[in-house]
Amino acid sequence: MSAHISLQRRIGDYLAERRRLGFVLRSRDTFLAGFAYYVARHHHRGPLTVELMTDWVRQGKGGQGSPETWVRRLGKLRSFARYLKQFEPDTEVPDESIFGSEPGRVAPHIDHEDEITELLAAARRLGPHGSLRPMTFETLFALMVSTGLRVSEAINLRDADVDLKHGMLTIRQTKFAKSRQLPLHPSTVTALSHYRRQRAQHVPATVTTGSLSAVVVSDLGNRLGNVRCIASSMRCATAWAG
Repeated sequence: MSAHISLQRRIGDYLAERRRLGFVLRSRDTFLAGFAYYVARHHHRGPLTVELMTDWVRQGKGGQGSPETWVRRLGKLRSFARYLKQFEPDTEVPDESIFGSEPGRVAPHIDHEDEITELLAAARRLGPHGSLRPMTFETLFALMVSTGLRVSEAINLRDADVDLKHGMLTIRQTKFAKSRQLPLHPSTVTALSHYRRQRAQHVPATVTTGSLSAVVVSDLGNRLGNVRCIASSMRCATAWAG
């Protein structure tokens, strides 16, 4: 590294440039900060080397990571090394095949109509009895099915983004910082209107205003999280019951 420009500053410049290009990079700050700390702790001077980077990659998960983990960590680090090389020509860029090929994505499962029906029925059976939770998850999953929303997009919807009068959703700042509008089927408008009325009976109005005005909420008025795990668990439960 150049003596007058720190590694941490290069990392900051790299992240800023990527974000200007539309990348979200939610965990990349922490990831690269960990690498910078490792470099400093080992008192490394001069250009970054392949040996240094691969040694750090193996430190992931307390040194108990698998080759698949190393491949993913190295891929993130290679992207930064390629960026750094334009300013520090002696920077070494690791070959992407050092730990083998990156595992491919698992083919997505496309739910059939009967599977969706069973999933919604399982949502209605969620406890505790008399809570808002069953209707919340039934509404959430049905909304995703009818509109094609991603999980993150659905749980981040705010009341201000839902125009029931004109049957329109506004999805704000999604992938690559773009926004879009989606028309709602009349049956979806009816279902959302019903959910809003039920939500008002369970969650105080003072909670569902301002920063916590999510469309679908917990009984405490909080934004939902880990929905994918809940949906997966319910799919397993309905398959077992079948």
